Formats: sequence, C-alpha cells, structure tokens
Amino acid sequence: MEMNGRVVAVCTSERKGTQKTEVPSIKLVPEWGIEGDAHAGKWHRQVSLLALEKIEAFREKGADVDFGAFGENIIVEGFDLRKLPVGTRFRIGDALLELTQIGKECHTHCAIYHQVGDCIMPREGVFTIVLEGGEVKAGDTVEMIEADPSRPFTAAWITLSDKGAAGEREDKSGPLIGEILKENGYNVVEGVLIPDEPEMLKKQLMRLADQRQVNVIFTTGGTGFSQRDRTPEATEEVCDRMTPGISEAIRAYSMTKTPTAMLSRAVAGMRNETLIINLPGSPKAVRECLEFLMHPLEHGLEIMLGRDGECARP
Repeated sequence: MEMNGRVVAVCTSERKGTQKTEVPSIKLVPEWGIEGDAHAGKWHRQVSLLALEKIEAFREKGADVDFGAFGENIIVEGFDLRKLPVGTRFRIGDALLELTQIGKECHTHCAIYHQVGDCIMPREGVFTIVLEGGEVKAGDTVEMIEADPSRPFTAAWITLSDKGAAGEREDKSGPLIGEILKENGYNVVEGVLIPDEPEMLKKQLMRLADQRQVNVIFTTGGTGFSQRDRTPEATEEVCDRMTPGISEAIRAYSMTKTPTAMLSRAVAGMRNETLIINLPGSPKAVRECLEFLMHPLEHGLEIMLGRDGECARP
C-alpha cells in the first residue's frame, strides 16, 4: 500500500548535539545522508524525520520551538511515523529513504529539553538511510511505500565478555555469528561487544528489539555457572514469551558433542516480534549450534512475523 504526505521543512546542522537550522533545500547522498550535515555517514541513522503533527501538539503546550529544534532533518505531514515498521520506504522526488530505527535513547538532553523539560524526538522521531539520492525541499510530495514482506530477515549479535570489552581478549564468537548469518542470507545490522553486565545487556536487547525491530538477536557468552554469567536472567526479563524448545534442542544437540553442554543455562524467547537466542561463548560451539539451528529458525521467524501460518508440516 502506498500513501502520500508532504515535506514541510528541511533542516541541517554542522555539529552534532546542536539545534538544526531550516534551509531552502537539502541534497541526499546515497549511503551517506545529507551533504554537509553532521549526522551523515556510513551508519543507520543518516537522516531523521519528525511529523509536523507532533511538533504542533508540542507547541500547543506553550513551547515556542522552531523547525529543527529537536534535531530533525525532515519535517513531514500526513504520517504517524512512530507507528510505521522498520523497512518502510519514502520516495521524495528522485530520493529514496528507508526507515531503520524508531526513536532513540537520549544520552545528553538537547537544548529544548533543558528549556522546557521535554523533547519529543526520542519518542516520535524516526531515522532512515539514503538508498537513492536527490534534492529535497519544502512542498515536495512524500510517497510512503510499505516494507517489503519478502525482504531478508534482519539479525544482530551481542557478545558478553568482560575481557573482550576491556580489550584483553579478541572477540571471535560475535563476528563469527555475523559471518554465518550473512552466508545464510540474513541482513546483519549490528554487532555489539559488552561486559558481563545484565543491565547493559537488557538495554541493548530492548534497543535492538524496540527501536531497530531486529528479527533475531543472538547473544554469545554468559550462560554458564560463573557468578558473572547472567545472560539468561537478563534475557528472561526483557522477553514477553519464552521459547524453551530452542534452548532445549541446542543443549540436546550439543550433548552429542560434549557432556559439559548440560551445564549451559542458555534460554530463548521473544520480545514483541524479535526472537532472542542465547548461544555458548566458544567459536566452535557457536558454529555447531548455528548450523543446527538455521533450517528450523527460518520457519520459526516466518511464523512469528506472519509470513507463514502453518506450523504442523508433514
């Protein structure tokens, strides 16, 4: 389904963390962002969008804010941006943008927050990458194109390792997860290396599931008997539904390789439409488990995302 909206204003800034300024037009560069804008680069938050309706609702509370005050690049009307799924595309003239993230965590409050005690960008703003370039200006028509349901599954990996995060040990398991997933046709959007800190893990899992809407997240490490091994507990806290069959099957398969697999406390579960799976910490075990999982995993993701409603196959 396609819907049309309109560009109300376009804004840029030369430095990060500063209010953007309205300009007559912007030039979008493929795989980069806005020419001359501080947030341009080879990453997933190249161009930010904010709905005019959300800005006007904020103004009705008595706040006098200019376009660009929340750090947004393009103000559009006609869409409730936050309700659109990642993968939605926007055609503006020759330019084509793809939605990559809903909202964001605010690490350092912006000038508007300090002035009025609130900022809507972390809640209502969305972020995109530039697929095709072109000039964009106020008054341009915005054509919204629904996300392609047949696009590759998206994935991310998180390595839990105190020594790895401290730079004392090379992380081989996380990158290996990424390589195997790419070989199997997955779009790996992020890889993260963090210490064995459950709160940090929960924050990353929620960000990847809620804001980036990743289809499947694999963790590696932190599933054993050590006092610092808290990956399963953190995973359970962020999940809406657990999927014990996955972790049970992994343990049963791994037991055919080594009897110490019985000591794994790994779990698997879902947060909304994101599947989270704990894997062991060693590269050898990671490879074995993923090779075992690949075929049934694809079918499970199809069912979770509504692409395939049939579970009981002959």
